[in-house]
Amino acid sequence: MARKFLYVVAFLIALVIVGALAYRIWGNDIIRWTFVPGRPFEEQAQVAERRYDRPDMWLSRPGIANDPSRWTPAGYAPRKDAGGAAVFFIHPTSYLSDDHWNAPLGDKEANDRAALFLRGQASAFNEVGEIWAPRYRQATFGSFLTDAADAQRALNLAYGDIQVAFAAFLRQISPDRPIVLAGHSQGALHLTHLLKDRVAGTPLARRIVAAYVVGWPVSRTTDLAAMGFPECTQAAQRGCILSWESFAEPADTTLITDTYDRTRGFDGQPRRGTPFVCTNPLTGTANAVAPASANAGTLFPAADLATAQITAGRVPARCGDRGFLLIGEAPDVGPYVLPGNNYHVYDYSLFWANVRADVARRAAAR
Repeated sequence: MARKFLYVVAFLIALVIVGALAYRIWGNDIIRWTFVPGRPFEEQAQVAERRYDRPDMWLSRPGIANDPSRWTPAGYAPRKDAGGAAVFFIHPTSYLSDDHWNAPLGDKEANDRAALFLRGQASAFNEVGEIWAPRYRQATFGSFLTDAADAQRALNLAYGDIQVAFAAFLRQISPDRPIVLAGHSQGALHLTHLLKDRVAGTPLARRIVAAYVVGWPVSRTTDLAAMGFPECTQAAQRGCILSWESFAEPADTTLITDTYDRTRGFDGQPRRGTPFVCTNPLTGTANAVAPASANAGTLFPAADLATAQITAGRVPARCGDRGFLLIGEAPDVGPYVLPGNNYHVYDYSLFWANVRADVARRAAAR
């Protein structure tokens, strides 16, 4: 019996090693096989124009109970007084199922995961003003791993929700209030379109403090001009765009570039090989290098993700080839690192305290 038990243990250890090796070698392909839906896209009606006037259509907004974006680590607190900037935050992909191309609005697992993202990401903005983060029929994670036409249909449906939510947001804040726009991953993708379609060249553009387009590539060559704002080159600059995508080293960026390089930019030209906007969040400037000592605080989550401790001086950052943000040796901030040392999930939390200081500095600038 003891020998049989040892055989079982040895087999399980071997299975784990083989699985880890397969993930290391074929990780990107395994992710694609797992998450891309195998069923056709389901047509759905556009969301009603006034639906986002309802509080239950928002994960975060002024006045709702248990607002996840108002969380802070020890030593920090959200803004207590009304006023300041109004922050429109588009959360990243939290729907991982391959059951549908778009998340049902009431999907509990996706909404709970989105609330966690708001705690670790949108919370960086809660000192500068009130945060509005809409629920939306987000495209599933697998939509970003294929160039199938159904993936684009899913993204178009999600973006339609965001446009209606943004219009409702503007109706419900004062007409002269400064605005911070922010998003991550899928949320940042939708934000690029929102800037191009709804903000660039309009009177609203004068109210924009900054746009944090984080975790999605912004091509300097094909996209930036159409978005209506320059990239941020100074730490206290207003009316500009910040963008970064975090990788530890050695970095394998093919999970992003394999798909992105098959697309065309806002000017209709191929994005293949074009450089990305790279803001170093430790300096608030473009194409910069900063040591770990410049990092005012990284969020290190507890195992149950219910809380997090903030620790300074642990993670450096430098803008590397093509514009990816490189953070040196892989820090242990949690189990959700993607293949290729891709710290996508942690794009905000790696630099949480610096982002908080950055937006406050830009909001105070004139």
